[in-house]
Amino acid sequence: MPPSAAVAARVNAEAQKLHRYFDRITHCHVVIVAPHKHHRHGRHYSVHVDLGVPRGPLVINHEPSPRTSTPRSEPEPSHEDIYVVIRDTFDTARRRLEDHARRLRGDVKSHRDPDAVDPSPGL
Repeated sequence: MPPSAAVAARVNAEAQKLHRYFDRITHCHVVIVAPHKHHRHGRHYSVHVDLGVPRGPLVINHEPSPRTSTPRSEPEPSHEDIYVVIRDTFDTARRRLEDHARRLRGDVKSHRDPDAVDPSPGL
């Protein structure tokens, strides 16, 4: 889609908020795609966010998915408003970033592999 100053400002504001949750972000690359306009269903946006963080990038894709309750696969109406799509995408990015930060701090328990051999002798 052609760049819009208002959309770019919203994306920049949302990207800046991510630093509250994890301050070691090296880059944030956002791509917004607006496929051709459908006559019956309107324009549905998809957003792709690539966050550079230690131990690998985080990639968040927010794309319209067909509804399962209707026979005609119509995307959700919320995907027609670019600001709603941006908000939802960055909410997902925030949750993924918080999970990543917890893993880096070691706050998340790692489950032992049940097939692993215990190096200490039994009692």
